Amino acid sequence: MEVGGEALVRKGLRGATPPLVVPGVLVLGGYGLVVNLVRWDFLRLLGVYVAVFAFVSVLWGRFIFSEVVPLSTWMGLCVIVVGGMTIQFGAR
Repeated sequence: MEVGGEALVRKGLRGATPPLVVPGVLVLGGYGLVVNLVRWDFLRLLGVYVAVFAFVSVLWGRFIFSEVVPLSTWMGLCVIVVGGMTIQFGAR
């Protein structure tokens, strides 16, 4: 939701369709509510959040904004996802 809302705001502000800013802001607000309704410890939530945000951001950049994603970005993304999994499923 965060990446999608940000993409709507970005497209709206960059001239494609200015009215997209409004639904983008609503999606971002909805995201704030959803992420805070989860009953996880904040530290574990943050680990999953960072990994999911990075993963979805790269996919949106590639498929929505048609950006070329270099191999180094994919490799860094793997490190981030493994880090998020380590935080989520590591020692409790």
